Amino acid sequence: MKRLLTLLFCLCTFAGFAAEPTEGGEKEEAFNPGEMILHHIGDSHEWHWFSTDNNEFTSYLPIIAYRPGKGLSVFSSKHLIKGAEETENPAATAKTTEESEGPVYEGLRLHHEELVATDGSPVYDFSITKNIAALLGSSLLMLVLFRYIASNYAKNQGRAPKGIQSFFEPIIVFIRDEIAKKSIGPKYERYMPYLLTLFFFVWFNNLLGLTPGAANLTGNVNITFTLAIITLAVTLFSSNKNYWGHIFNTPGVPKLLLPIMIPVEVIGIFVKPFSLMVRLFANITAGHIVILSFISLIFIFRSPAVAPVSLAFGLFINVLELLVAILQAYIFTLLTAMYIGGAVEEHHHDEEHSLDLRTGHADSVIPSPTAH
Repeated sequence: MKRLLTLLFCLCTFAGFAAEPTEGGEKEEAFNPGEMILHHIGDSHEWHWFSTDNNEFTSYLPIIAYRPGKGLSVFSSKHLIKGAEETENPAATAKTTEESEGPVYEGLRLHHEELVATDGSPVYDFSITKNIAALLGSSLLMLVLFRYIASNYAKNQGRAPKGIQSFFEPIIVFIRDEIAKKSIGPKYERYMPYLLTLFFFVWFNNLLGLTPGAANLTGNVNITFTLAIITLAVTLFSSNKNYWGHIFNTPGVPKLLLPIMIPVEVIGIFVKPFSLMVRLFANITAGHIVILSFISLIFIFRSPAVAPVSLAFGLFINVLELLVAILQAYIFTLLTAMYIGGAVEEHHHDEEHSLDLRTGHADSVIPSPTAH
């Protein structure tokens, strides 16, 4: 039922993109599904919640820009967005610019959601966009939630968990026993805070991205790129000499092949986090695009017969996205733990305890039955 309400809210949102009949018999503007989809999965300087026939519910986020020689500028993005209500501030000069460029305010304008100065001077943009606002909100949610759980642990030591603590404890234990211990080994404890933060950050934002009017945070390549870079940094700073020895002197590889194998191994160091970045970004974005595409069919065909089919398939994909949300968080955390485990793994000296087939002698010290 909740998923159905979510889709109904989305339908109200997308209804604002459908062309309305014009007076005087003019031709209606065609519905552009590509523009609508890109608008909803991309970042922006306003938070469009939903719209109806008579009202739009939009939050305009703050623009924070610094320009050398001109100082800091802080104002609402409402002044730079076409279609927003006209401001009474005389500093706004929307009518003096070309329509394609959009409004200008304090010498700044938005060009493809990028803040630029009209005089071409450099701009350092610290604005709060939709994704940044969602990032701050989800981080605050995690901080409050897990501080509350931690305080309950301190108060109820030795007692069975209750309430929300009993929901999250099996998940935390699963990450510790099935991911951290098995992938990293004896040194798993020092990496548990990062793995837990990574898992719940990805999972929470995947779920929040499915709510009506939400930001597509984990479907933003900048976010997944940052997570991948952090994983790469943790892996490299945790690596030991055995890890680098396998890269620059791969065991069992003839010396003549090392000039080929070393570049391949070095490239592999960066390919692994790159695959993490693309996998999360592609899976989350693809799910949103599929749902929006099904809903777009209603406005493309303009037929009541299409609505039940689009709603049914959209609802199915939306429910499937609930599974994808936790699955992608699990995969990202598991692969991160495996990369860290490969970097901290110690050399086992298996060759010192193996049977030397050429001599027929065992290197390991095995007590002889006749030694007593």
